[in-house]
Amino acid sequence: MDIIPITRDGFEKLKKELEYLKHVAVPENVRDIEEARAHGDISENAEYEAAKERQAFLHGKIQEINNNLAHSRIIAPEEITDEKIVFGTTVEIEDINTDETIRYQLVGPLESNLEENKISVTSPIGRALIGKKIGDEVKVRTPGGLREFEVIDITVEL
Repeated sequence: MDIIPITRDGFEKLKKELEYLKHVAVPENVRDIEEARAHGDISENAEYEAAKERQAFLHGKIQEINNNLAHSRIIAPEEITDEKIVFGTTVEIEDINTDETIRYQLVGPLESNLEENKISVTSPIGRALIGKKIGDEVKVRTPGGLREFEVIDITVEL
Protein backbone atom coordinates (compact mmCIF):
# COMPACT_ATOMS: atom_id res chain seq x y z
CA MET A 1 0.00 0.00 0.00
CA ASP A 2 1.18 3.51 -0.80
CA ILE A 3 1.90 6.15 1.80
CA ILE A 4 -1.23 8.20 2.57
CA PRO A 5 -0.64 11.93 3.16
CA ILE A 6 -2.54 13.29 6.15
CA THR A 7 -2.64 16.42 8.28
CA ARG A 8 -1.72 16.23 11.95
CA ASP A 9 -5.37 16.99 12.81
CA GLY A 10 -6.61 14.20 10.54
CA PHE A 11 -4.15 11.74 12.10
CA GLU A 12 -5.29 12.68 15.61
CA LYS A 13 -8.96 12.25 14.61
CA LEU A 14 -8.22 8.76 13.33
CA LYS A 15 -6.42 7.89 16.59
CA LYS A 16 -9.39 9.18 18.63
CA GLU A 17 -11.82 7.16 16.54
CA LEU A 18 -9.68 4.05 17.08
CA GLU A 19 -9.59 4.63 20.84
CA TYR A 20 -13.37 5.12 20.92
CA LEU A 21 -13.94 1.89 19.02
CA LYS A 22 -11.56 -0.09 21.23
CA HIS A 23 -12.59 1.33 24.62
CA VAL A 24 -16.27 2.21 24.16
CA ALA A 25 -17.91 0.59 21.13
CA VAL A 26 -16.37 -2.89 21.47
CA PRO A 27 -17.09 -3.21 25.24
CA GLU A 28 -20.69 -2.05 24.61
CA ASN A 29 -20.98 -4.65 21.88
CA VAL A 30 -19.65 -7.39 24.18
CA ARG A 31 -22.34 -6.46 26.71
CA ASP A 32 -24.98 -6.56 23.96
CA ILE A 33 -23.86 -10.06 22.96
CA GLU A 34 -23.94 -11.26 26.58
CA GLU A 35 -27.39 -9.75 27.08
CA ALA A 36 -28.71 -11.37 23.90
CA ARG A 37 -27.28 -14.75 24.95
CA ALA A 38 -29.11 -14.45 28.27
CA HIS A 39 -32.42 -14.46 26.38
CA GLY A 40 -32.04 -18.15 25.63
CA ASP A 41 -31.80 -19.98 22.30
CA ILE A 42 -29.34 -18.03 20.13
CA SER A 43 -30.20 -19.90 16.91
CA GLU A 44 -33.36 -17.78 16.49
CA ASN A 45 -32.28 -14.68 18.38
CA ALA A 46 -32.30 -11.56 16.18
CA GLU A 47 -30.64 -9.42 18.87
CA TYR A 48 -27.76 -11.89 19.08
CA GLU A 49 -27.34 -11.98 15.30
CA ALA A 50 -27.36 -8.16 15.10
CA ALA A 51 -24.80 -7.90 17.91
CA LYS A 52 -22.54 -10.47 16.21
CA GLU A 53 -22.79 -8.56 12.91
CA ARG A 54 -21.89 -5.36 14.74
CA GLN A 55 -18.94 -7.14 16.32
CA ALA A 56 -17.62 -8.14 12.89
CA PHE A 57 -18.11 -4.58 11.61
CA LEU A 58 -16.28 -3.07 14.61
CA HIS A 59 -13.32 -5.43 14.29
CA GLY A 60 -13.09 -4.70 10.56
CA LYS A 61 -13.21 -0.94 11.20
CA ILE A 62 -10.48 -1.23 13.84
CA GLN A 63 -8.30 -3.17 11.41
CA GLU A 64 -8.95 -0.59 8.66
CA ILE A 65 -8.01 2.34 10.91
CA ASN A 66 -4.88 0.57 12.18
CA ASN A 67 -3.87 -0.04 8.56
CA ASN A 68 -4.54 3.59 7.59
CA LEU A 69 -2.54 4.90 10.55
CA ALA A 70 0.36 2.59 9.71
CA HIS A 71 0.48 3.86 6.12
CA SER A 72 -0.11 7.54 6.88
CA ARG A 73 2.53 10.24 6.71
CA ILE A 74 1.81 13.46 8.53
CA ILE A 75 2.63 16.45 6.37
CA ALA A 76 3.74 19.18 8.74
CA PRO A 77 2.84 22.85 8.13
CA GLU A 78 6.49 23.82 7.83
CA GLU A 79 6.72 21.56 4.77
CA ILE A 80 4.01 23.57 2.98
CA THR A 81 4.40 26.74 0.95
CA ASP A 82 1.78 29.19 -0.30
CA GLU A 83 3.65 29.82 -3.55
CA LYS A 84 1.78 27.06 -5.34
CA ILE A 85 -1.02 24.64 -4.54
CA VAL A 86 0.22 21.56 -2.67
CA PHE A 87 -1.16 19.14 -0.10
CA GLY A 88 -2.46 21.03 2.93
CA THR A 89 -2.90 24.43 1.31
CA THR A 90 -6.25 26.17 1.27
CA VAL A 91 -7.16 27.49 -2.13
CA GLU A 92 -9.77 29.95 -3.25
CA ILE A 93 -10.92 29.35 -6.81
CA GLU A 94 -13.50 31.08 -8.97
CA ASP A 95 -15.70 29.18 -11.41
CA ILE A 96 -15.11 31.07 -14.66
CA ASN A 97 -18.61 30.28 -16.01
CA THR A 98 -20.65 31.16 -12.91
CA ASP A 99 -18.33 33.60 -11.06
CA GLU A 100 -18.92 31.46 -7.95
CA THR A 101 -16.01 31.53 -5.50
CA ILE A 102 -15.16 28.28 -3.72
CA ARG A 103 -12.65 27.70 -0.93
CA TYR A 104 -11.12 24.25 -0.44
CA GLN A 105 -8.38 22.76 1.68
CA LEU A 106 -6.50 20.00 -0.13
CA VAL A 107 -6.16 17.00 2.16
CA GLY A 108 -5.55 13.27 1.90
CA PRO A 109 -8.25 10.80 0.91
CA LEU A 110 -8.86 9.81 4.56
CA GLU A 111 -9.81 13.39 5.50
CA SER A 112 -11.87 14.63 2.56
CA ASN A 113 -15.22 16.06 3.61
CA LEU A 114 -17.18 18.37 1.32
CA GLU A 115 -19.24 19.72 4.24
CA GLU A 116 -15.99 21.08 5.69
CA ASN A 117 -14.71 22.15 2.23
CA LYS A 118 -11.90 19.60 2.39
CA ILE A 119 -11.20 17.81 -0.88
CA SER A 120 -8.79 15.01 -1.55
CA VAL A 121 -5.65 15.64 -3.55
CA THR A 122 -6.68 12.50 -5.46
CA SER A 123 -10.08 13.92 -6.53
CA PRO A 124 -10.42 15.29 -10.08
CA ILE A 125 -10.41 18.91 -8.87
CA GLY A 126 -7.65 18.25 -6.34
CA ARG A 127 -5.39 16.61 -8.95
CA ALA A 128 -5.99 19.46 -11.39
CA LEU A 129 -5.13 22.12 -8.78
CA ILE A 130 -1.83 20.63 -7.59
CA GLY A 131 1.11 22.76 -8.70
CA LYS A 132 -0.98 25.73 -9.85
CA LYS A 133 -0.30 29.32 -8.80
CA ILE A 134 -2.44 32.41 -8.23
CA GLY A 135 -3.87 33.56 -11.55
CA ASP A 136 -3.61 30.15 -13.23
CA GLU A 137 -6.65 28.79 -15.01
CA VAL A 138 -7.60 25.17 -14.45
CA LYS A 139 -9.83 22.96 -16.58
CA VAL A 140 -11.29 19.94 -14.81
CA ARG A 141 -13.35 17.11 -16.23
CA THR A 142 -15.86 16.25 -13.51
CA PRO A 143 -18.80 13.85 -13.52
CA GLY A 144 -20.96 16.92 -14.27
CA GLY A 145 -18.86 17.92 -17.27
CA LEU A 146 -15.93 20.22 -17.99
CA ARG A 147 -15.45 23.02 -15.44
CA GLU A 148 -13.04 25.93 -15.58
CA PHE A 149 -11.59 27.72 -12.57
CA GLU A 150 -9.17 30.52 -11.87
CA VAL A 151 -6.93 30.34 -8.80
CA ILE A 152 -7.65 33.45 -6.69
CA ASP A 153 -5.70 32.77 -3.48
CA ILE A 154 -3.49 30.18 -1.79
CA THR A 155 -2.99 30.04 1.98
CA VAL A 156 -1.47 27.69 4.53
CA GLU A 157 -3.83 27.10 7.49
CA LEU A 158 -2.55 23.94 9.15
